[in-house]
Amino acid sequence: MQEIASLLHIVAPPIVPILPVIGRHVHKLVLGSFVLSGALLASFVVYSLVFRFVLRKTVAPDHPSILRRFRKPALCLFLIAATMLAIPAFGISEYFNDTAEHALHICFILCMAWLLIAAVYAVEDILMRRYDMHAADNLRARRIRTQMTVMRRLAIGFIGLLAIGLILYTFNNTRMWQYGAGLLASAGLASLALAAAAKSTVSNLLAGIQIAFTEPIRLDDVVIVEGQWGRIEEITAAYVVVCIWNLQRLIVPLSYFIDHPFQNWTRTSANLMGTFYLYADYTCPIAPLRQELTRILKTTNLWDGKVDVLQVTEFTPQAMQIRALMSAGDSGKLWDLRCYVREQMIAFLQKNYPQCLPKQRIAELQNALWEQVNEHLQSSPEPSPAQNA
Repeated sequence: MQEIASLLHIVAPPIVPILPVIGRHVHKLVLGSFVLSGALLASFVVYSLVFRFVLRKTVAPDHPSILRRFRKPALCLFLIAATMLAIPAFGISEYFNDTAEHALHICFILCMAWLLIAAVYAVEDILMRRYDMHAADNLRARRIRTQMTVMRRLAIGFIGLLAIGLILYTFNNTRMWQYGAGLLASAGLASLALAAAAKSTVSNLLAGIQIAFTEPIRLDDVVIVEGQWGRIEEITAAYVVVCIWNLQRLIVPLSYFIDHPFQNWTRTSANLMGTFYLYADYTCPIAPLRQELTRILKTTNLWDGKVDVLQVTEFTPQAMQIRALMSAGDSGKLWDLRCYVREQMIAFLQKNYPQCLPKQRIAELQNALWEQVNEHLQSSPEPSPAQNA
């Protein structure tokens, strides 16, 4: 023993003063270690019985996300509770017990916050299983998904603030609270500056709450923002991510959708109407074009069967303007439908009525030529008398 002590004097001098304390409490350390090991083992057995045999057969078949999200925080809570019960068995000193219990209380609060956050995610998963975002008419699913996304972030923020407050409350030190109150009282100007700097953050937070309940936008909505066509891909606590047509992402602050006008093509329904224009000669018959439009729409599954209109909407000196109006289930199908029908109608005109395609008439060309000659004669200078002589 003396050789070991002399060796410790050389290798680890700071440990030497602790050796007498360890020698006096070695039996308490051994007893406490056995009690702690037994408590941890018992808690792990109870955890296994509850999660692996009970919940796996009752909850997991219908709601697997609950078991997956609650497994780790619940295990930590079981182990921390067992450790808190085993700490008095050490009995080394009151200071040791108080310090260990304080640390375990902080860990317990953190694990409870973790468990509550897992509960928030589990509730979101359960609701999202009932509403399919990939359905054709997913208006209600997008509404619920948007509200749940905003409420989830707010709930997680509230849980985090509550956990921090409870952790600070465990430090029951009057002097520390007095120092903290004095520090807060002397930081009045700094708080005003911080409030002014955080104005945009607070406005975005309030805009997020307003968007969640008034629903000017929802996830997967088709919008036109700053002249860009895109879909709402993500709604965070500070900004909105819009995936535009070329797969680039447009980052827009939340407050933008409250303060600025924008177009939402799927506000009440995903169904949309679209148009395209044909220009044909005045001799072109309209009835065959109207019949051909109906035939083309019926041959494609891009058309939803609701709108089928062809009308002459305007005359120009060279041709007449023909507008075709159609509808589709969503914006993507509508774009493809417009392109498809436009191609088929042009092919129909080229094949059956090539003489009715827009043309420049000879009389118009002659009139334009004479007008140019007259303008040239008027702009040229008159010859002087000397030149005529």
